[in-house]
Amino acid sequence: MPTAEVTYVVTGRGTAEITYRPEGGTGAATVVREAALPWRKSIRLPVGKSPTVAVVLGESGGRAACTVAVRGEHVQRATATGSYGRATCGGERLG
Repeated sequence: MPTAEVTYVVTGRGTAEITYRPEGGTGAATVVREAALPWRKSIRLPVGKSPTVAVVLGESGGRAACTVAVRGEHVQRATATGSYGRATCGGERLG
């Protein structure tokens, strides 16, 4: 099955919980608790799957931004701020 390179990036300071669609695009989402920021993960997803990454800040809040890049081209960016702030970045189905 054809695949495409996807890069998930979360910028900011401190730590955050990061959830993303894993390599292969099947099964449960991968959760990284207390991930040190900045954080980056490159994977290969099958064509027909949608890349997704989400970030949740802790009680102390702060600011973090997520980005999804497909084949080296940024397709979405979002920012989380404040206590337990959330942001989700995704892309259209890979084609």
